[in-house]
Amino acid sequence: MKPLMLGTILVLAGGAVQAQELTLQLKWVTQAQFAGYYVAKDKGFYEEEGLDVTILPGGPDIAPTQVLAGGGADVIVEWMPAALAAREKGLPLVNIAQPFKASGMMLTCLKESGISDPKTDFKGKTLGVWFSGNEYPFLSWMSQLGLSTEGGPDGVTVLKQGFNVDPLLQKQAACISTMTYNEYGQVLDAGIAPEDLVTFKYEDQGVATLEDGLYVLESTLQDQAKVADLVKFVRASMKGWKYAEENPQEAAEIVLENDETGAQTLDHQVRMVKEIGKLTAGSNGTLDEADYQRTVDTLMAGGSDPVISKTPEGAFTHDVTRQAVN
Repeated sequence: MKPLMLGTILVLAGGAVQAQELTLQLKWVTQAQFAGYYVAKDKGFYEEEGLDVTILPGGPDIAPTQVLAGGGADVIVEWMPAALAAREKGLPLVNIAQPFKASGMMLTCLKESGISDPKTDFKGKTLGVWFSGNEYPFLSWMSQLGLSTEGGPDGVTVLKQGFNVDPLLQKQAACISTMTYNEYGQVLDAGIAPEDLVTFKYEDQGVATLEDGLYVLESTLQDQAKVADLVKFVRASMKGWKYAEENPQEAAEIVLENDETGAQTLDHQVRMVKEIGKLTAGSNGTLDEADYQRTVDTLMAGGSDPVISKTPEGAFTHDVTRQAVN
């Protein structure tokens, strides 16, 4: 049975109770990066919690933080660098759960470019970088390496990369931004063999920052009824993530059912679910404070131009996940 539509009435053990509506804004388009939420909706996990969840896909022209600030969503999926940067600028975002335990971000380079060590071989090279908030971990990394991002023989030239792998295929850049679960596979699908590539995972470089956390506004957490709904939402979402880890084929098929663009393929989505499973493995949704601190330290290590200039206060809470997992 598909999840309930808006306005549907649930018949629960105390009588008829209307499902609580909750809207989730995704960071990007419909794909297996968000499989846990689509699975939770499709398998009725939200319905079991008395929730009617609407999932809004994102895209290059959609900023989740702006959607949240404008009242267009109750919860958003966002990367912590962008969330903390927005918080420092005055938008009171709070992380309520962290399904992704590890980062999937990396630079993928052509071996023929001669790059084998970031500390010595990035100089003078052109590197593809995503913006719209995704550039923060990269800029922090370059700052820690002491490399200017203004070009020149002792710095790197930043190519503002679209959300594709064309700059690498067309050799416009020595390296491009990729996610382990998405663009790296696109490079392989384009016919470049793994042995012709060199990859540098942000995790391995010690500059990984937390991705795909769940965020709400501080004001939401001041409403106990809304907090109760968030607890149910997180519990059902993590159930969806664990189901996706254990059933990647089915999860990919569910994602495709929700892809109105028809742009995704099953093989790619299955591969994505499996790679995403490596990032959510071992997570019950609780934010690890050590991972949080590593993210903060990385973002503040930007020399004269850090992503955030001071240690955040009140940027996360364990209250929701504590109730969700008990």
